[in-house]
Amino acid sequence: MRFLLDDEQREFARSLDTMLTASDTPAVVRAWAAGDHGPGRNLWARLAQAGVFALAVPEAYEGVGPLPVELAVAFIELGRHAVPGPVVETVAAGVLLEGVGGAVAKEWLPRLASGAASATLRTDEYGPYALDADAVDAVFTVTGDELWLSPGPGALSVSSDPARRLWRREPGGELLASGPRVAESAARAARWAAFATAAQALGTGEALLRATVGYVKQRTQFGTAIGSFQAVKHRLADTLIGLEFARPLLYGAALALAEDAPGSGAEVAAAKVAAGEAAYAAARTALQLHGAVGYTQELDLSLWLRKARPLRNAWGTPGACRALVLAGTSPLGASATVHLGSR
Repeated sequence: MRFLLDDEQREFARSLDTMLTASDTPAVVRAWAAGDHGPGRNLWARLAQAGVFALAVPEAYEGVGPLPVELAVAFIELGRHAVPGPVVETVAAGVLLEGVGGAVAKEWLPRLASGAASATLRTDEYGPYALDADAVDAVFTVTGDELWLSPGPGALSVSSDPARRLWRREPGGELLASGPRVAESAARAARWAAFATAAQALGTGEALLRATVGYVKQRTQFGTAIGSFQAVKHRLADTLIGLEFARPLLYGAALALAEDAPGSGAEVAAAKVAAGEAAYAAARTALQLHGAVGYTQELDLSLWLRKARPLRNAWGTPGACRALVLAGTSPLGASATVHLGSR
């Protein structure tokens, strides 16, 4: 099966790439890691103006979604440019609140869609941490079948990526909703979070591969660019194959989410494990082929290197995703051309 973006979707990707290229995201990431959220919030405002956070919010709440294909396009670009912050969690919080409905959805969803507010999300099933809880307007926590608005960020924990700031939940808060609908909505939000993380990981892997290809064309040994060595070519080819194999799985998951298909969880899990492993492999390739310079924090490459492993494990470890794939079924056929712009 071949998945084809339409002209509008390709233009959306190009516009985001242009905007993010001009935003000096490495400087934004370093500021975010140091606890300075100002540049990151400014970047988020531009992303909101571009409609990124409205893609998963229904029109009834002033969004334009749900549009999972466009969301994949956007999050691949966010990964390519190492955009910091709980972008995935803001989208997932929107999906959760839409499912819960009521006053909490009416209060928060229009603000999340427009970028007037940001949020992060923590669920018991996916660990004790809330990403960047000190930088957002709301920390939503799902415990069992209860949805809470946490009172504060809690205690900061160490992350392998300094720009992914992990906070333990602070006790207490405001109970917003409870019951089976909360648990069902949280499961759906987790699927969307895994899907967006997969897209972000794919973009991260592409950025790492691109940087590595550029480097091996310039780095010489014995008077020859190392990119001409067969061992290097094979390593880069393997990395590219991994990323390209993950891409159709990601878009297949987007179609499954758009149709709310029964097998969407398995589709998302397949995309998540493929994209996460491909990005992690791209990071290992980049580190090995850059040599000693790849270990330096001063090199911008480090900003992507340190994201690959956390994204691989966030919202579903490879083992958990493989278990979901084995337990699920795929509703998509093996041959045909699907235009992703068609509804």
